Amino acid sequence: MLKKVFIITILALIISTTFIKNYTKKLDEEIFSIRENINYLNSVKKLVQLEYDYLSSPEKLLEFNSLYFYDELSFAPKKNIKVTNNLNQINFKDIEQNEQ
Repeated sequence: MLKKVFIITILALIISTTFIKNYTKKLDEEIFSIRENINYLNSVKKLVQLEYDYLSSPEKLLEFNSLYFYDELSFAPKKNIKVTNNLNQINFKDIEQNEQ
């Protein structure tokens, strides 16, 4: 009788260890996946923050204009800016005339 109880106890421990091990393996995979997602989102956040920091203020844009473009950029009134969804709609002859 004592042998049967001992064997049943050992089998119960082995089975419970198997379930616990599988469960912790799934948890580790989820944790890894979540950490990877967090790392990706942090890198995207840093890029967006960098873009915001450098391009958000007019002073920075004017500074970049003089630093990198050697004052080649010019101001355009808001009424002259047109939004298009199709590149075929752009008349490049008008753009060349505006630049001269």
